[in-house]
Amino acid sequence: MTNEDARESGSGARCQHNYVVTAHKPTVVTHSAVGKFTSSEATDLIVAKSTRLEVYRLHAEGLKPVLDVPINGRIATMSLCQTGSGDGKARLYLTTERYGFTVLSYDEANEELKTEAFGDVQDNIGRPADDGQIGIVDDTCRAIGLRLYDGLFKVIPCDEKGGVKEAFNIRLEELRVEDIKFLHGTPKPTIAVLYRDTKDAVHIKTYEIGIREKEFVSSPWAQNDLEGGSNKIIPVPAPIGGVVVLGQEIIVYLNKFEDDADVFLKAINIPNIPDRTNITCYGAIDPDGSRYLLGDADGMLYLLVILHDGKRVRELKIERLGDTSIASTLSYLDNGVVFVGSTYGDSQLIKLHAEKTSIDKDGNPTYVQILEEFTNLGPIVDFAFVDLERHGQGQVVTCSGALKDGSLRVVRNGIGIDEQAVIQLPGVKGLFSLRDSDDSQMDKYLVVTFINETRILGFVGDEGDTLDETEIAGFDAEAQTLCCGNMQGNVFLQVTHRGVRLVSRGGDLLDEWKPKDGAEILSAKCNPTQILVAAAGGQLHCLNVAKGKIVLLASKTFENEIACLDCTPMGDGMSSPVCAVGLWSMDIVLASMSDLSVITKESTDEDIIPRSTLLCSFEDIPYLFVGLGDGQLITYVLDQNTGALSGRKKLSLGTKPITLQTFKSHATNVSSVFAASDRPTVIFSNNKKLIYSNVNVQEVLHVCPFSSEAFPDALALAGDEDLTIGGIDDIQKLHIRTIPLGGHPRRIAHQVDTNTFAVAVEHLMSKGDQELFIRLIDDGSFDTLHQFRLEEHELASSLMSCSFAGDSREYYVVGTGFAYEQEDEPSRGRILVLRVEADALELVSEKEVRGAVYNLNAFKGKLLAGINSKLELFKWTPREDDAHELVSECSHHGQIITFSVKTRGDWILVGDLLKSMSLLQYKPEEGAIDEIARDFNANWMTAVAMLDDDETYLGAENSLNLFTVARNMNAMTDEERSRLEITGEYHLGEFVNVFSPGSLVMSLKDGDSLEVPTLLFGTGNGVIGVLASLPKDAYDFAERLQTSMNKHIQGVGGLKHAEWRSFRHTLRRKSDPSRNFVDGDLVESFLDLKVEQADVVAADMKCDRAEIIRRVEELQRLTH
Repeated sequence: MTNEDARESGSGARCQHNYVVTAHKPTVVTHSAVGKFTSSEATDLIVAKSTRLEVYRLHAEGLKPVLDVPINGRIATMSLCQTGSGDGKARLYLTTERYGFTVLSYDEANEELKTEAFGDVQDNIGRPADDGQIGIVDDTCRAIGLRLYDGLFKVIPCDEKGGVKEAFNIRLEELRVEDIKFLHGTPKPTIAVLYRDTKDAVHIKTYEIGIREKEFVSSPWAQNDLEGGSNKIIPVPAPIGGVVVLGQEIIVYLNKFEDDADVFLKAINIPNIPDRTNITCYGAIDPDGSRYLLGDADGMLYLLVILHDGKRVRELKIERLGDTSIASTLSYLDNGVVFVGSTYGDSQLIKLHAEKTSIDKDGNPTYVQILEEFTNLGPIVDFAFVDLERHGQGQVVTCSGALKDGSLRVVRNGIGIDEQAVIQLPGVKGLFSLRDSDDSQMDKYLVVTFINETRILGFVGDEGDTLDETEIAGFDAEAQTLCCGNMQGNVFLQVTHRGVRLVSRGGDLLDEWKPKDGAEILSAKCNPTQILVAAAGGQLHCLNVAKGKIVLLASKTFENEIACLDCTPMGDGMSSPVCAVGLWSMDIVLASMSDLSVITKESTDEDIIPRSTLLCSFEDIPYLFVGLGDGQLITYVLDQNTGALSGRKKLSLGTKPITLQTFKSHATNVSSVFAASDRPTVIFSNNKKLIYSNVNVQEVLHVCPFSSEAFPDALALAGDEDLTIGGIDDIQKLHIRTIPLGGHPRRIAHQVDTNTFAVAVEHLMSKGDQELFIRLIDDGSFDTLHQFRLEEHELASSLMSCSFAGDSREYYVVGTGFAYEQEDEPSRGRILVLRVEADALELVSEKEVRGAVYNLNAFKGKLLAGINSKLELFKWTPREDDAHELVSECSHHGQIITFSVKTRGDWILVGDLLKSMSLLQYKPEEGAIDEIARDFNANWMTAVAMLDDDETYLGAENSLNLFTVARNMNAMTDEERSRLEITGEYHLGEFVNVFSPGSLVMSLKDGDSLEVPTLLFGTGNGVIGVLASLPKDAYDFAERLQTSMNKHIQGVGGLKHAEWRSFRHTLRRKSDPSRNFVDGDLVESFLDLKVEQADVVAADMKCDRAEIIRRVEELQRLTH
């Protein structure tokens, strides 16, 4: 048996097969461009979000999405250029960080991207450029220029139609390049190079490219000693030509004409800046280059105007326009509308006005109006996985954004309610909707009942679109309504404790029925042709309506009182052949509606009274649902021929009584069930399997469909205090709430006992100074309760909530480091123990340490801290004055920087900044921490996690890879057992900052679902990802599907998926294929394939397409 076999057969084998999928796509905008891409008649906005490409078409009403496609690579450069192909459309030129190159066009007939050219632009020699790639396209598409390596400039010539020819390299003397751009209107392709010399002075130089000679043939002009902060070039279109160089204080225009002896220069100072500013991006407004938008690192937007006479520039003017998100890209669309793409905050669609729209906080006029904001979670520095409603539904609260755009984001999965009307209405005991007639598809009245009265809301006014209180004369308004509905024959039904009332559309009372012995009616249900009434003493009556009269069809008396009942038609029928009755004896009875004879009697086997029953049908499968008083739901499959109940499953939806109600979307004609409780849930079916999705609202006590012209496909929901009318999402998705912080959130922790979050927030002040606070935030309202200020130069590097052995109180513990300019690594830090008292943070204890406290863990009732290169364990020791202090118990040395630490039991997993992962064990009897095993590869770790107790460990490193290591428990020698051997490798393409066990989907154990442990991770690009450890058979299926899709489905731009996911490290000369990881995004894209493509993949796998869809949807449901 080989070592690999030993690991596969060990207890940790399950966690060595991992499924990685994206729950929230990247939202950081890195590039954008505007042009005629999808059509020669339309203007498009193209947005790059690291590994995704999105295309929007500009309409009068805003941006409409056209495409959203994954790219097998991280987009490094993007340019849009009009070619001479004759179709009037531009082409998109992309390079990836792994040196993939592709040219894309849009196929209007098939509505998809078309690859015009692709290839690998990597060179065998050369030092990759430190500041990233530069990719540019000549304005007339004669050549493409790439600066990928220091000292080399790659040229890809293009033909008249935009086709690419063989590339060649030219030696570039300038090594410290700031920017390169093609000049416009030149006889030959000519570049301008902005660079720094060895003395840090900034110069610009131009080079004319000889395509035939394959070298620079001349240097038309150059200018030395530009402003030291200059970092960007704007090429000005012909006939003006030349360039604008953007500095931190000065903007300068440069050009040289044939009759000029020297370079022509115009300059202007950037206004209204107390300190230097850093222009991060620009966007052209006019095709002739007269006006440009500039965005700086503080989120300020400027307008640069170039005044010229058509040949020479006369003057530069610059004006401050106002605040936006900190821009990474600026794209002017049309009519004053601009797309602001952001890396650090939400991207925005803004409109520029000629007149000021407001005054900012500094008293400056602003000309910017924000039209729309696009949520960006990136960069996610840290997050807390919490259950804020205490209902078992996990949520992620992220530290997102940076600088002034920093915020907390509350992310939860579920079905959303689009609130269209909210009415303060406490004490609601039931909701019912009424149509005006049998033929109407829309509801007109909403009947709201209380303990001693019934009120009716209806659409009134000339247009019939105003919802206001009204009345139906024949209704008993001074009683609680138990049931209300439309009966065939254009009549209304109202059931109260006193009796059953039949009322005409005009409000006349047509008939009334009461139990003969005067028994009180306890509950009732109806459908368009049948009425089911439960009265005191276990009486059950079946009624119908004939010729305006209520007719008793059958009666039956049970030994026990009736708790709930239902006669909802299954399918599209108008009546039900059976009814479901819940008794106080905890039994469920199915009875015939014709004579109320018992067909089936089933015990719930529970001690809780059933509070709601519902008959329903999904995908032609009849079900009986039973909601219990403790928030549990029991489901049965119903045999309509025999009445037998089978397939019993029980799951917990909440803790309070469940009320069940069917509703249907008129748009999709799909039926669902709403389970109202303290944890509202929508139940539907997919591939003949019941799916449960939580609804992102607070407690719902009563619900009914209320679809009207004003509120199409809406529901009415009643809580403790208010009534909400709103539409419901068709699909489950992530819902995000934003809490702006005005600063940069660094770390977050949650404390259940005090219902608070502690967040380390950094504020950048003027002149580059920093202030850092520990902010105490209420976990319900997210209001700031208190701020605890750290000392000057002190930064929080870790934060957690814990209690200590012998002290049951919860504390927040903050680890800090002092950042002094003269120190490469902090030599001083503190561990602060804070307690929440009267909604404020109170310092209980502090411990000075020699270094920055990079991480903190609660460990065996003690505190485990990673301080620079050592790991130290502290005890919480009482002092004579009844206070406590942290006292060192033991420590472990052996790391470079103890960057990330996770613990479980006695085991400690350390992720080192330079030396990969090591596994340590705490030995309490010896008071020592010993190293057990280590990975001897050099990986620069960013986050680590334990996948099982003592076998398999997960790491993320700065080359954007994930890998797993395992202990070789069956090794023969101590040396082999001391090694953590690599068992899995995968290129994620994302910088992972944090791992946390948890899941964003509802955890419902219904007996036949696959159960998989999951980890969540957050990345710099705003991705929330899921890593699920699959059983071997599920993993093998997913891997086979991945292999087949790689074989038959071409990636966008010819970029290959297998190469993209291959593990590549800066210290390795070659990449290694991914192993023991499956790309869930690729697997789940099978659901989006065209039928003919899916059939090819299914045939290759020798598997039925429907079965593949079922299994992929199961994986999707389990993970996100």
